[in-house]
Amino acid sequence: MEKVKLLLVEDDPNLGTILSEYLEAKGFDTTLCKNGEEGYEAFTKNQYRICVLDVMMPIKDGFTLAKEIRRINQEVPIVFLTAKSLKEDTVKGFNIGADDYIKKPFSMEELMLRLNAILRRTEGQHAESQKEEYKMGSFAFNKQTQILKSNISEKKLTSKENDLLFLLCQNMNNVLDRTYALKKVWGDDSYFNSRSMDVYITKLRKYLRDDDNIEIINVHGKGFKLLIKS
Repeated sequence: MEKVKLLLVEDDPNLGTILSEYLEAKGFDTTLCKNGEEGYEAFTKNQYRICVLDVMMPIKDGFTLAKEIRRINQEVPIVFLTAKSLKEDTVKGFNIGADDYIKKPFSMEELMLRLNAILRRTEGQHAESQKEEYKMGSFAFNKQTQILKSNISEKKLTSKENDLLFLLCQNMNNVLDRTYALKKVWGDDSYFNSRSMDVYITKLRKYLRDDDNIEIINVHGKGFKLLIKS
């Protein structure tokens, strides 16, 4: 059975190590980061099923990291860990899009119960995000075979075309964050890679132009959106 990939961001080295070892022992594939900046870098390079974020951290706090994660992925569950008990902080966390909020000190068993409950609830969403075949208007796209086809055409995509279209399909009718796409497909968000991605977006638009109900639009300052009109 495939391990659940979990991102743990905790600046307390002792607690971080204890939590990471416990979660690994319980079957999670855990990435431990010691601040929000490290956490963001890890998130852009991996596909995580769930994130556990400390609120008070140096360089970038948990709330800021959660906002950045939400710009990339609206669905991944986020659990906050905090020593603060202020109601305003709890409300802020849930407004950002937290799935749960655990106050320190807490028992490992309590954390495990809450994580499993969230994963059970989001299992259907995960299955949807992992699918490899997508229907877009008159087109069908298969990530595994790298084939984009319609009733009148069939195109074998290059690896980068395939990976970029897959990200667009995963975020269909939602914004695909530009920085996330660059790091996921090209490895970094340099100027030259950014220009390269624009060229690939133009190519994908050309492949899809036979269907007027499909459009890849630029979202200024954010990224791209694969828009499927009903």
